[in-house]
Amino acid sequence: MPSGSRWTRGELLIAINLYHKLNFGQLDARNPVIIELGEKLKRTPGSVAMKLCNFASLDPALKLRGIKGLQGASALDRTVWEEYHQQPLEVIPETEEALGELFGAKGASDIEVIPKVGIKISRKPPEGPTEIFANVRLRRGQNYFRNAVINNFGGRCGVTGLPIRELLVASHIVPWSQSEQERLNVRNGLCLNRLHDAAFDQGFIGFDDELRLILSPKLRKSVSEQSVKDEFERYERVTLQVPKDGVLPDDAFLEIHRQRWKLHAK
Repeated sequence: MPSGSRWTRGELLIAINLYHKLNFGQLDARNPVIIELGEKLKRTPGSVAMKLCNFASLDPALKLRGIKGLQGASALDRTVWEEYHQQPLEVIPETEEALGELFGAKGASDIEVIPKVGIKISRKPPEGPTEIFANVRLRRGQNYFRNAVINNFGGRCGVTGLPIRELLVASHIVPWSQSEQERLNVRNGLCLNRLHDAAFDQGFIGFDDELRLILSPKLRKSVSEQSVKDEFERYERVTLQVPKDGVLPDDAFLEIHRQRWKLHAK
């Protein structure tokens, strides 16, 4: 489609998928991710960056941080935004599939958006001779959530700052099994290294209203151990690291986690 033509619903679904995998400061025409998408859509990087900034003007999570997008979102932009957020379990896998098809990721392939680097396709071996539709949609949703959450935290563990993507986990604050509607919500996600992800999942750590790390009473009993001091006590009351242009975890979800595990600030 030539540059300057109206955006279609299909293009907007791909663009909104990419929007949620980039922080506001990365919505730049010089970003390799935006350049690559522009090439695939036959649009200029400037056109793609502008459209993503239009979406930013509709984003309530950015408004909470005092960030304003670019005014001028079209009626179709607003319709796609509402559809995407009102029906996430149906629409997000659709956008993930569309993005994958655009970049040639098929079958057992996953697509990963790496800010300032580009769009990467990873090949994964099939899990069996056949894969039912529900499992395909599930995997697409999980892949989307991981990519979006890790990128929201700048590709670093929110506790330690570890920057190795292979060692990072997109942790659900409210477990996957307990809230279907929030499964793919980036504000229901934390980027943690594998150790702190496991500790959070088992209620050994949590975060207060100021996003400061809390230790559970059970974990505190073991602080005499040097390894516990090094990996946990040293981070107690340290604020979760979220980039200034990233979206913050939802306070209500963190409260649910604290109540579930009976965690209280010291």
